[in-house]
Amino acid sequence: MAFPSRTRIPGDHAGALPPAGVSLGLLLLRLMLGIIMVGHGTQKLFGWFGGYGIDGTAQGFDDVGYPAPKAMAVIAGLSETLGGLGLALGLLTPLAAAAVLGTMINALDVTWDGGFFLPKGVEFTLLVALAATALALTGPGRYAVDRYLPVLRANRPAYGVAAIALAVVAGAVVLLIRD
Repeated sequence: MAFPSRTRIPGDHAGALPPAGVSLGLLLLRLMLGIIMVGHGTQKLFGWFGGYGIDGTAQGFDDVGYPAPKAMAVIAGLSETLGGLGLALGLLTPLAAAAVLGTMINALDVTWDGGFFLPKGVEFTLLVALAATALALTGPGRYAVDRYLPVLRANRPAYGVAAIALAVVAGAVVLLIRD
């Protein structure tokens, strides 16, 4: 079924742009999720917004059995910060979503025994993971930097599936090396 409001981008052979309302919804989702993830990442990296910084985050990783806790703190902080920036901008959206999802897979494992509802439950982490997964599959919409990148101009579901697979494998590998 074709939408009458769709327009083609020159050189876009994979399909047309989504309707403006869908793209606006995706923009709002990307911005909010991106800002939240940048905030969480900078808490880990720099101690901003009441965070613990690298050393405090590393101690938390050590407490739950991760090897090389300082390296893990840096990886988690960079994944959240850069993944969040990528989502907010709509830049390399499938990879940005994978960075967020891989981190959330580990966060879910660590917090799973706390029940479902906050403050100790997994509801927020699960929502972030599923939102990142949805963005990997839908693409960023028309209001995104990806629209100017020839390879990513048209959303290709295969990119989203590949990004999700990458996140699941990377998240699982990190979980397997945890004590």
